[in-house]
Amino acid sequence: MRTRLNPTAWLLVLLAATGSLHAAAPEQAPAGDAVSSEWILDRLARPAPMRTRFVELRESRLLKNPLRLSGEYRRPEDDVLVREVRAPYAETTTIAAGEATIERAGKSPRTFALSRAPELAGLQASFGALLSGDREQLDEYYTVESSGTRQDWVLTLLPRKPELAMKVRDITLHGRGAELRCIETRTPDDPAPQRTLLAGAATAAADIGDASRFAALCHGDSTE
Repeated sequence: MRTRLNPTAWLLVLLAATGSLHAAAPEQAPAGDAVSSEWILDRLARPAPMRTRFVELRESRLLKNPLRLSGEYRRPEDDVLVREVRAPYAETTTIAAGEATIERAGKSPRTFALSRAPELAGLQASFGALLSGDREQLDEYYTVESSGTRQDWVLTLLPRKPELAMKVRDITLHGRGAELRCIETRTPDDPAPQRTLLAGAATAAADIGDASRFAALCHGDSTE
């Protein structure tokens, strides 16, 4: 079963998987100390080029069983993101210059503008804020909350603007140190989060299809 590409969800993953480009701040406290949102945002720096495995488990009232996707994210340039799904089907989506292009074997590529929905303007602006390290602009669109320690942290983004809140309930990032390991996104019309595991968490989930074990990996409750 192939799910329809949702531009909003794509920008959320893009926002979380790439992080900011400004330099990471040096360590100034033991790993066990409480973490700040500024420290986390600094550690999300991912200068291009970069690549990381991903495993995604989609739960929905419309699906009898969770849909498990796996593949790789590539960021060949600062403003280009490639998402290659390798299983259970082959599909490559490239986001660049405000457009998304979807390529599937045996079919002509399809391209659409991310700006076709008004609410995407806020998502694009907040993505740009993370890329430039503009915390002031990020705060314009989201309430930013952090918790945990430097080796087990959580960063939550809560939409401030009504047009954005109609599409996005919250975005939660989970990580260890400088490693972003999981992103959870929730929409107002579906309480079940969409979880995407990255980096070491994606490797640990290679043979996992159970939703509870997948969630444990996302939340750092499972050993690898």
